[in-house]
Amino acid sequence: MAKYRFHKIAAIAVLIGTAAWVATGEFSSVGSAASEEAKPAASAAAETAAAPVRTVAVIDAPRITHSRAIRVSGYTDADKRATLATRAAGIVEEVPVKLGSRVEAGALVVKLEAEGKQAAVDTARQLLAQREAELAAAERLAQSGSLPKLQLDTARSALAAAKSQLEAALADLARIELRAPFAGVVDKLDAELGSSLPQGAQVATILNLDPVLAKGEVSERDLAHIQTGNEASVRLVNGQEVEGQVRYISRDATPATRTYRVEVAIPNPQGAIPAGMTAEITLRAEPVEATVLPRSVVTLSAEGDLGVRVVDASNKVVFYPIDIVDDTPKGLVLGGIPADVRIIVAGQELISEGDIVNPVEADPETIKKLAGEATGGTN
Repeated sequence: MAKYRFHKIAAIAVLIGTAAWVATGEFSSVGSAASEEAKPAASAAAETAAAPVRTVAVIDAPRITHSRAIRVSGYTDADKRATLATRAAGIVEEVPVKLGSRVEAGALVVKLEAEGKQAAVDTARQLLAQREAELAAAERLAQSGSLPKLQLDTARSALAAAKSQLEAALADLARIELRAPFAGVVDKLDAELGSSLPQGAQVATILNLDPVLAKGEVSERDLAHIQTGNEASVRLVNGQEVEGQVRYISRDATPATRTYRVEVAIPNPQGAIPAGMTAEITLRAEPVEATVLPRSVVTLSAEGDLGVRVVDASNKVVFYPIDIVDDTPKGLVLGGIPADVRIIVAGQELISEGDIVNPVEADPETIKKLAGEATGGTN
């Protein structure tokens, strides 16, 4: 009976121990640990098998020398502009020019009545002649010792006063004449024969339109790309296109817009281009080496930068940020792309920087399609 009880008790103890071991779950961790260690290797193998080397179409970077085009809105203006105003009050006696006529530098535009000014000049001249004669007589007497030195000094002072009086009379007479300060066109004429004009009244405006100026303002970013002497083209609102050169670049920004004034001088010998006409100014910067590509080739990097993806010598994908030099009908003119890389033109959206790819030359159909896109075609 005691023996039976011992085996029964032993069986119950083994049963309880087994249940406790099962409850701890240690038996399952043996296989789990092995499987966890195998997961990274299996995942890497799976990823390698799931990510085959992609084939992309590439072209060699076409290189050109191109001048950056900076387009700004502006207007035409005269090279010189002068508003003539009366320097004395008076009655208009003569207007020898007509509105729109061309005048040379120094030409008479308006003349007022002299009103005794000429008589004052004649009187001053006579007085000057008298004082010169008196001084000459006084000098002769002084040399013979018959005239005190004080009287000789008085004669000299009288001569100087007579000269000043004549100069003042001549200046007062000159105020009745208004003359052109430079060669140009009479653009405004507000003087009529016989009309009375006060001092300071504006009577005429003279414009010099050769050269005519195209004025506009460039941004802070574009300022570094232009300099005086650069070529520029100007398209007028009437469709006329003319060429000129940058003559002036302001170094003081307009406070409200932070832009800088630019002047382009355009030859205008016949005066055919008027002042005040709306114009589109295209400034040409110094030529730089660039690449022409269709817009579809441009993409974004993971950081959101605009650029292109290329394949280097080891068939690795590299991203290059671009500088848009110009936007032409033939495509985007881009700077910042090295000359010894192959540009991905198909499949660039399916790859990332650092990927190894299988580059193949773009087929003629792809190149034709890209060319049609760049020129605005529908191939």
